[in-house]
Amino acid sequence: MNYCSHCGSDAIALKIPEGDHLPRYVCENCSRIHYQNPNMVVGCIIEKDNAIMLCRRGIEPRKGYWNLPCGFLENEETIQQGAKREVYEETGATVELQHLHVVYNLPHANQVYLIFKAKLEAEATWHTTLESTAIDFFPLDAIPWDEIAFSSNSFAIQHLINQKEKSQEAQLAIGSFFKDKIR
Repeated sequence: MNYCSHCGSDAIALKIPEGDHLPRYVCENCSRIHYQNPNMVVGCIIEKDNAIMLCRRGIEPRKGYWNLPCGFLENEETIQQGAKREVYEETGATVELQHLHVVYNLPHANQVYLIFKAKLEAEATWHTTLESTAIDFFPLDAIPWDEIAFSSNSFAIQHLINQKEKSQEAQLAIGSFFKDKIR
């Protein structure tokens, strides 16, 4: 930080303010403490016909790699609004949010990901945008793992796979239980 955004002074020092425990940028002129906090990244994992939507990134970072429709939360919007906006910006599609699917912490990048489970609205269509050069639906057994843009995406997809496997195991156990009781 070179200048105070409050008073414009260049008298900025990195120090631990009184009563704090972490170094912060502090303006020596007006005493304003400039806190730096993690960026929130929001998006969706969208299922359709037992496949999930992935977008090929048209922008850096990781241009050309597959990504869930996600992006930075804007000021004055809720995480739900941000997730829906990101889907629309990257795909032109409108979605109905179901529930928060995963929270993924990326401390070294100062980011926290909030990825929702979502489904396309009834009449939703999608198309490429400046941010996405291709949009496709991939069955869970055909995910292009080596071409996934970010670890947050891999984490969210793997979590979905794990949930489905646990659900299938539970259904088999229940079926087996009732099968034994009927005999």
